[in-house]
Amino acid sequence: MQDPDDVPDLSTPEWQAIFDRVPVRRGRPPVLSPKVSTTIRLDADILEAYRAQGPGWQTRINEVLRQHLEREGRGG
Repeated sequence: MQDPDDVPDLSTPEWQAIFDRVPVRRGRPPVLSPKVSTTIRLDADILEAYRAQGPGWQTRINEVLRQHLEREGRGG
């Protein structure tokens, strides 16, 4: 285990200069095909069933809609 006193002092001018040179990236990385925020009205039981499956329910709905379009020959 490392002694906390052995950790370098990151407030020194040398470290600050290093930190200033590093680009700051915040948020999600950019994607080629970003999703669009929209509003859709669904039956309560459909929404409840997808939400009950846990995180990712919106992605699962998106996938079902995509599969439908592909079956119909209209998908991308």
